[in-house]
Amino acid sequence: MKIKELMESRGLQGIQVAAALNVSSNAVSKWANGQANPSADKLPALADLLNCSIDALYGRDSSEKRDAS
Repeated sequence: MKIKELMESRGLQGIQVAAALNVSSNAVSKWANGQANPSADKLPALADLLNCSIDALYGRDSSEKRDAS
């Protein structure tokens, strides 16, 4: 996930993200360092906070075409 890069580009610290999402700063640290992923119910709020799409959190450009096979 690209959470760390997106947080840095938005000037957000882990404690700010944690407060906004009502999770521990330890959880955000694990997300940012790739040790864990946020639960699915946190993804929309995280994407909104980071001003990106959920796809962008995963490093996918939302304009990329998916293979239909």
